[in-house]
Amino acid sequence: MLHLHAKALAELGTCLATIDNAQFEAAVSEIASARQIALYGVGREGLQIKGLAMRLFHLGLRSTVVGDMTTPPVTKGDLLVVSAGPGNFSTVSALIGVAKDAGARVLVVTAQPSGGAAEQADTVLHVPAQTMANDQGETATSVLPMGSLYEGALYVAFELLVLVLRDRLQVTPDAMRANHTNLE
Repeated sequence: MLHLHAKALAELGTCLATIDNAQFEAAVSEIASARQIALYGVGREGLQIKGLAMRLFHLGLRSTVVGDMTTPPVTKGDLLVVSAGPGNFSTVSALIGVAKDAGARVLVVTAQPSGGAAEQADTVLHVPAQTMANDQGETATSVLPMGSLYEGALYVAFELLVLVLRDRLQVTPDAMRANHTNLE
């Protein structure tokens, strides 16, 4: 077990260390300048997206998760953030089309920057990690199963985005904590 632990952590470290700084900064800028942010992801990627939506809310930003009953329409000045680790999903592609038609900008987070979702995006954040698009045969490189490396890297990358946004927006840790629910 311990050798797997060390390998998994090393893989996550390598993945995070190879995220392009310019793309990371562009993602931060898109989020910081958006009037409101709608976020979407499927499966375990969706869980990481929901975590990001929560942290953006803690920062005082207007963030919602696509599919929640309280998600408002997107328009010009808004941002749709989607995760498409393997390159594309039919739902992601459809939502990008709706957002673009409404005048919103689109940030795609993906492990496959040449995939269909990235081709439609205004901004791409490439998180170079194994997903279910390349988890079999000789292309499989991670000790973690299926898309777990990508999903784990998303968690840490999103928390790093939040730290940079917190500094850029001058939000204190106490202000973030004040936005946390008391209904737990």
